[in-house]
Amino acid sequence: MKLHHLKPAPGSKKARVRVGRGEGGRRGKTAGRGTKGTKARGSVPSWFEGGQMPIYRRLPKLKGFKNRNKVEYAVVNVERLGGFRKGSVVGPEEMRAAGLIKKRGRVKVLGEGSLDKELTVRAHAFSVGAVERIQTAGGTVEVIQ
Repeated sequence: MKLHHLKPAPGSKKARVRVGRGEGGRRGKTAGRGTKGTKARGSVPSWFEGGQMPIYRRLPKLKGFKNRNKVEYAVVNVERLGGFRKGSVVGPEEMRAAGLIKKRGRVKVLGEGSLDKELTVRAHAFSVGAVERIQTAGGTVEVIQ
């Protein structure tokens, strides 16, 4: 048997090295860190760039904020509804089929232009001008929840 054949007994645990406990031992004084320098004194934050202007100060700042609860509407003006037949019910599905809106979702009717047909318009929201123009033409307004 030789010295390199020796190994600890099964289940035994080696005590951790306690550094910096006096100059007499092997890990005393500088505690194995060498002499001077940042690594000997403490830790450096991962974002530290050696004293140059850091990236979070070099990049432009974002202004304002984005409201996560904002409700997006597909917008349709009253004058675009003139392509439907008189007396028909116009809802989001009919508007999508006619190509007035592209995506599924909420629809808002705005009062730009004029309407000369009697229509029943169904949408999620209406402007005051749109309601006036639709009712002036003899139509009705239905709000979808």
